[in-house]
Amino acid sequence: QVQLVESGGGLVQPGGSLRLSCEASGFTSDYYAIGWFRQAPGKEREGVSCVHNEDGNELHAGSVKGRFRIAIDEAGTMVYLDMNNLQPEDTGIYYCALALGFYHTLEATEYDYWGQGTQVTVSS
Repeated sequence: QVQLVESGGGLVQPGGSLRLSCEASGFTSDYYAIGWFRQAPGKEREGVSCVHNEDGNELHAGSVKGRFRIAIDEAGTMVYLDMNNLQPEDTGIYYCALALGFYHTLEATEYDYWGQGTQVTVSS
């Protein structure tokens, strides 16, 4: 079955950096996107960044553009989210998700499979 396993979360001070990793397995598709979403306490889940396997193009939410980068490895099974200049408002549970097909979007409803999430806390 499809599995998405996140790692790399933790506690970091404002201005610091973290790298999140997502390992995807158990699926077969020529085209797919892998995205990162986050949910802060009391808030709705929001799309952060995504990458499509066809061309590796990155898509970022406005709140993280210029600070976050997303990349997919050549095998198409590992996705990395590099987060720089982290701020307290970046705190939340970060989820990795898989959308099969040509979708390249930050709309959560377009994603078919989800990981369990990893906690990111930005605090001094």
